[in-house]
Amino acid sequence: MDRSASPDERAARLVSAMTTDEKLTVLTGYFGTQAPTNDYVFPEARLQSAGPVRGVPRLGLTPQWQSDAGSGVATQGEPPAALQRTLLPSGILTASSWDPAVAERSGSMLGSEARASGFNVMLAGGVNLMREPGNGRNFEYGGEDPLLAGTMVGAFVRGIQSNHIVATVKHFALNDQETARRSINVLIDEGAARLSDLLAFQIAIEQGDPGSVMCSYNLINGVHACQNDWLLNHVLKAQWGFPGYVMSDWGAQHDTVLDANHGLDQETGVLKRGEYQWLDKLAAAVKRGAVSPARLDDMVRRVVRTLIAKGAVDEPVSPAPIDFAAHAKLSQAAAEEGIVLLKNNGILPLPRAKTSIVVIGGHADRGVLSGGGSAQVYAPGGNAVRGVGPQHWPGPEVYAPSSPLAALRAELPDAVINWYDGADRTAAATAAAHADVALVFATQWTAESLDFPLTLPNEQDALIDAVAHASRHTVVILETGGPVLMPWLERVAGVVEAWYPGSAGGPAIARVLSGAVNPSGHLPVSFPRAQGELPRSSIAGKGAAEDYVVDVRYDEGAAVGYRWYDKNHREPLFPFGHGLSYTSFAREALAARLEQGEVRVSFRVRNTGKVPGKDVALVFVAPVAGGWESPKHLAGFAKTELLAGARRDVTVTLAPRLFATWDPSREEFRLAAGQYRVTLAGSARDAGSSVVISLPERRLPAGAGVAAPGAPATAK
Repeated sequence: MDRSASPDERAARLVSAMTTDEKLTVLTGYFGTQAPTNDYVFPEARLQSAGPVRGVPRLGLTPQWQSDAGSGVATQGEPPAALQRTLLPSGILTASSWDPAVAERSGSMLGSEARASGFNVMLAGGVNLMREPGNGRNFEYGGEDPLLAGTMVGAFVRGIQSNHIVATVKHFALNDQETARRSINVLIDEGAARLSDLLAFQIAIEQGDPGSVMCSYNLINGVHACQNDWLLNHVLKAQWGFPGYVMSDWGAQHDTVLDANHGLDQETGVLKRGEYQWLDKLAAAVKRGAVSPARLDDMVRRVVRTLIAKGAVDEPVSPAPIDFAAHAKLSQAAAEEGIVLLKNNGILPLPRAKTSIVVIGGHADRGVLSGGGSAQVYAPGGNAVRGVGPQHWPGPEVYAPSSPLAALRAELPDAVINWYDGADRTAAATAAAHADVALVFATQWTAESLDFPLTLPNEQDALIDAVAHASRHTVVILETGGPVLMPWLERVAGVVEAWYPGSAGGPAIARVLSGAVNPSGHLPVSFPRAQGELPRSSIAGKGAAEDYVVDVRYDEGAAVGYRWYDKNHREPLFPFGHGLSYTSFAREALAARLEQGEVRVSFRVRNTGKVPGKDVALVFVAPVAGGWESPKHLAGFAKTELLAGARRDVTVTLAPRLFATWDPSREEFRLAAGQYRVTLAGSARDAGSSVVISLPERRLPAGAGVAAPGAPATAK
């Protein structure tokens, strides 16, 4: 408890003072739900939480109170009103903002609610890349590009930990689908992994400095992630220098000795007696010499050092009031930054003069959809739409009580706005034919443990088609966890991707539709035209027994998302980076120079329209001579706010590693000497403008860093 000593010194003293039983206690986490199947119920466990890890009161070591946190402080089931918390926009919506400051503010708010709720370990943020658009957990993650995902999740983690608690980056690694998630064996070359999924984690860890990393359920090249010596010991701890601890996903631990020796530090989610790997089993392994006493101490030291370093020991959590009104405003502002205008034939923003609008479907009269599973947060007011979806975990479908219909009526008081639930397509189409504008809300619920087709459920495509045939002034507002197919796209006048917009999603959507907010979200993923244009036409492992290992080979390697489309000369429905505005921008005066080993790109952005707005500029790089696994990589981005007619000079720093390939023989990044094309664009399919820069050869260690934490660009 000597605060004048360093975390390392304090941890060393603490470990030396602990008994073996106390060490084992610190390393074992239990599932927190009070389900009948739970053999372990501790009084210190928070109600419906992810779980507790008991502390050592004799030595002043705090228990660890863990909560899932994909979209806020989550619960394992519907909680009483006292445990309802602010629902943040989904992770994919936050990534759509392309603004690390938005992610950091959201994380800070989440961390403050966690602290006020008695939690000091948050199981966030998720950084798995979108290799499978149908993955049920894509809504929790940061998209398909390693730089964008790593930067946004790193900022989210920084925000959480600013509250003197621990955040957990997950699910390490290559956990890109939910189908057969415990038995999928991902086969991938090391170089491809280093330039895609592992790079996303590396950036998030460098920029977020999380206290913990959660290893995943799946196997990687034949070895379970939580006992993968190469992944945990060699890459994460040795090469990247990660000082924190590795916790298992709930039930992802398999073998006492292999788990311990190959890098797992803490097992979590123990539910049944005998179904654990630590405790007496680990003690016996140490006693017989299968696990060394030094390794046991290293496991404990990593845990307690992290709790000290992040402030969980010196700043104990305790229940406190939460300003839900202020947090709802923050959640709304974050949603407004990330809602994406995909198509607009001049129909948006909606006119503020007297007009007739019909709102159809999506339970828009009552609320906005959220994603299910362990990330589920019940917003203040509870579930606005009951009895929808599976009535067992990971369900039900939960709608935050934030009605877009009510918000639109408040935002447009002179408009006549009518409501149809969409159950009767003929009635909805007739209403649309007699209105000036038809707004169709379409939803797709996604959740942990399930994967989903890319088609809208419950015949919503047919509803949209019927309305669009009746009215050429039809706008579709999507509430989805990832990309969906749009067979009706050519027949509608506008499309808005609202993702899962959180506690105040209703007003956020209404303000974007009305023009009170100029949309500035841009896609962090590509939208396919058809399932068949993806690297895999279906998700592997369907119907397989849970313990049956299913191989899935990532033949696309590092060519994920837009890189896949570029490599195969295919045109997506909407490209990575796409997003429209109610104004227009010009990007000009592009230049690139080498300064102190880093490429600095400068350009000017002008607002050439009539209203204020925010531009998102993407910087792609590629070797002029070719030779990469795909034609280009994202190497930088900048979001710039401008008044009408204003201009601003922007500088983006590109890290050398983003020009490099992986050299497996020397286990380092290699930047080949030569000419590189630097392209400034608005999306992955925008030709933009380019300059060429010559770079000398450089070799970068496996742990080479990227740009310092914070905004990726400067402007003046």
